[in-house]
Amino acid sequence: MHSAPTEVPVEHHNHGGGWDPYVDNGGTSLAIAGKDFVIVASDARQSDGYSINSRYDPKAFTLSNGTVLATTGYAADAKRLVEVLEQNAQTYFHKHEKQMSAPAMAQMLSNTLYYKRFFPYYVFPILCGLDKDGKGAVFAYDPVGNMERVVYQAYGSASALVQPFLDNQVAGANQRGHEGGFLDRVMARKIAIDAFTGATERDIYTGDWLDIFTIDQTGIHREKRELKHD
Repeated sequence: MHSAPTEVPVEHHNHGGGWDPYVDNGGTSLAIAGKDFVIVASDARQSDGYSINSRYDPKAFTLSNGTVLATTGYAADAKRLVEVLEQNAQTYFHKHEKQMSAPAMAQMLSNTLYYKRFFPYYVFPILCGLDKDGKGAVFAYDPVGNMERVVYQAYGSASALVQPFLDNQVAGANQRGHEGGFLDRVMARKIAIDAFTGATERDIYTGDWLDIFTIDQTGIHREKRELKHD
């Protein structure tokens, strides 16, 4: 009695349906709102799989109305989204002769993302600025425009590491005797730096350089710090 012939495994190549319009370029962004300021931090490594495309490709961008947009996801979509927002901000300024407020920009960003919902920008944005009362405002989104104002938020490849850290250090989760309230800017900045220092030890897509923005009544202040390079 003859046994069935053994099938030799072969490699199949799909030349027709393997293209994907989206790429996750890795990296991490976070924001922490204070009583009269916002701290925004993003690393600058851009990756594609196990390849590093650039060691300095910023993910956080300043806009002309005094806000900062921090992004993660597809770097090309993020840059295009920044261009669209800046064009709309400039149009608003020339039409109304005043800068668009941060909450108004936040709503416009939500509308812009929702408008593209059938072929969305593959971006997880965090828009940061000051509201009309001078309080720190952080708005977090998903790629189709769902928006929430939050005290802090982390997105990106290391968000699973950073968000619980912020839950504990900013919100005081699982800390006995935590009094709550806003952090001062020195502590908020320290927590942002510590979050990235820890994240680079575990996430290969986060690293190289850290851009930190402080938004307050005097404007936007930016600094650049070195992170782990391997």
